[in-house]
Amino acid sequence: MVNLPGFDLNLLRVLDALLHEGSTVGAGRRLGLSQPAVSAALGRLRAAVGDELFFRRGQGLEATEFARSLEGPLREALDTIEALLSGPDRFDPARSNARFRISGSDFFAEMLMPALAEHLARTAPSIRVHLVDLVPDSYVDTLERYEVDIALIPQTTLPEWVQSRPVFTSGFAVVARRDHPRIRRAKIAPGGTIPIDLFCDLGHVLFSPEGNARAMGDAALARVGRERRVVMTLPVFSGVSRAVAGSDLIALLPAQLAHHLAPSVGLDVFEPPMAIDLVTISMIWHRRYASSPAHAWLREQIAVLLSRL
Repeated sequence: MVNLPGFDLNLLRVLDALLHEGSTVGAGRRLGLSQPAVSAALGRLRAAVGDELFFRRGQGLEATEFARSLEGPLREALDTIEALLSGPDRFDPARSNARFRISGSDFFAEMLMPALAEHLARTAPSIRVHLVDLVPDSYVDTLERYEVDIALIPQTTLPEWVQSRPVFTSGFAVVARRDHPRIRRAKIAPGGTIPIDLFCDLGHVLFSPEGNARAMGDAALARVGRERRVVMTLPVFSGVSRAVAGSDLIALLPAQLAHHLAPSVGLDVFEPPMAIDLVTISMIWHRRYASSPAHAWLREQIAVLLSRL
């Protein structure tokens, strides 16, 4: 049993960093400590709790079952202490060195991160933000496991412990390579509507992290008794746009992204021949962060930037 009166609570920050990073070097970098200092702290932790906590595996450390069981409760306790000590009026973005992980598709690498980088450089130069892949069907779990702080996803039903905020709405546009031969022969100028027969006859590239061959465009076509030919799926929008730019395939992209990428990638943008439901994108987070001043500040910055799309 840990002797609390003599226990150095700073060791808990070391344990949290080791659980996140899986190495003494990574934990040291996260905390601003040397690798020997982290190793020494780990030795003190082992002595205090009577468990090995981590063992060497390859180039990293693997947590014992006991250490892994502490991960969630420990992070929640540290968050509570941080919120308690900072208070709602004490957060200063200009002086903060907080780190955040945002989960989202590569849409946000194009449409959010450059603007956020410029904004943070002016207002919060020491805050670090990491955009990580959106894990299909697991984005809620990553919030619960402390793997990400915020996720950006299409609006959906969420557990009661997840809080959300709608941040923007997107329609869809058709993209094709510049001066596509069949579209040119049909005399459809950029900005015009692709005839439905041509739309269904051309091969399509589909954005799908899961590799599904059907999406909202197919549901919209089914409502008018038609279907398209999906010949390729890709897990990132950048791959979809480049596959289209280098072939005679076409694709449906979020309208904002389509118009943003078209000039640099070599695409023409058209209107789809059928009505497709708009998609509302929500920002979601675990309610444990509801009163965190730093978290609330970043959420507001993201919401403002995305509202301009």
